[in-house]
Amino acid sequence: MTSAAARIALDLTADLPVPDLEDFYRDLHRHPELSLREHRTAAKLAEHLTAAGFETADGIGGTGVAGLLRNGDGPTVLLRADMDALPVREQTGLPYTSETDGAMHACGHDLHVTWLAGAATALAAGRETWSGTLLVVGQPAEETGQGAARMVADGLYERFARPDVLLGQHATPGPAGMYPHAPGLIMSASTDVDIVVHGRGGHGSRPESTVDPVVTAAYLVTRLQTVVSREIAARESAVLTVGRIEAGTRHNIIPSEAHISLNLRTQSQAVRERMLAAIRRVAAGECLAAGCPREPEVTVGSTFPETVNDADTDRRVAAVHGEVFGDGTVFDPGPAMGSEDFPELAAGSIPYSYWFVTTTPAEVWDRAPGTALMEKFQAVPSNHSPHFAPDLSTVAPGVRTLVSGALALLSVA
Repeated sequence: MTSAAARIALDLTADLPVPDLEDFYRDLHRHPELSLREHRTAAKLAEHLTAAGFETADGIGGTGVAGLLRNGDGPTVLLRADMDALPVREQTGLPYTSETDGAMHACGHDLHVTWLAGAATALAAGRETWSGTLLVVGQPAEETGQGAARMVADGLYERFARPDVLLGQHATPGPAGMYPHAPGLIMSASTDVDIVVHGRGGHGSRPESTVDPVVTAAYLVTRLQTVVSREIAARESAVLTVGRIEAGTRHNIIPSEAHISLNLRTQSQAVRERMLAAIRRVAAGECLAAGCPREPEVTVGSTFPETVNDADTDRRVAAVHGEVFGDGTVFDPGPAMGSEDFPELAAGSIPYSYWFVTTTPAEVWDRAPGTALMEKFQAVPSNHSPHFAPDLSTVAPGVRTLVSGALALLSVA
């Protein structure tokens, strides 16, 4: 028996203006804007929300936009989309490729904004079928982990309404038409760490008069690879990546410093603290062994929290998605090592559901090497790839996931 939420969602999204939404998506894709520069994107979203009857404001937390629609008694549900692009040079060859040099919507945030605009319009048009309050948020700076916290700190909930529940979704590789959910941990924490190795510089012909920080940094990078393999239990999940190593200016100059940038992915606070302690210990030990004149500087930078769905909320949303899209479309993939700042909108206590929408075009998926799901998943363009190009066939379903998810939590007739 189909629930009222699923039935109403299918009715409200039966006649979506798909060509208009596709044009909106193409326009956003052509004009990507980096974190905290999303002025045009925010204005385009605000236009849609205002036209749909939302009370709208922009400039929240810098470049964030929000729209409020009060529709009688009932829960307050927040729907969120992130808006920022990445500093990636596009290589998709699409006819609507990025027109901004060195920037690209390589993570699908343009699709997220399109889904949000479509869902807000559909729910507003069908307001006679539900009651409650909708808070629709276009969030800046997800890629830098700043945007959600900035919006909350700028009084998002005081200026509009404090939600009872949050909903968010993300485009991901996979055969278009699947909606992965997890009633608990779904995305990992991320922590950036910077290390400065101090040596003693000099001429390349006289290394004996120097303390070479490049050699020390090389040993350090190699030794850091043992942190996960030898200090984290096999039942735990963690990733340590050296994303940058930088030193020197000329071939024959031994520099006085080397800089190393790391990224950690963890799924518990205990593992994160264990890894940070190991990094500090290894860095200090390698620098001591090399005779460095100073201890290394180890600085912990930006951190994304773990994304942990409220189990009851996520089960309710997953159930209605299963009704709307059919058997086999909703499954639990287990936690991903990717990270999100979406949990910052929870302000410490608001329950939420966050899920994925698979967006790989069928022809790309079919010709990817391998036969097993994970073999193909590893082969197709992923988020942050210069070749990442979601299938336009996912425009309408992505609207439908937000509409049905909201209706599962609002009061419906």
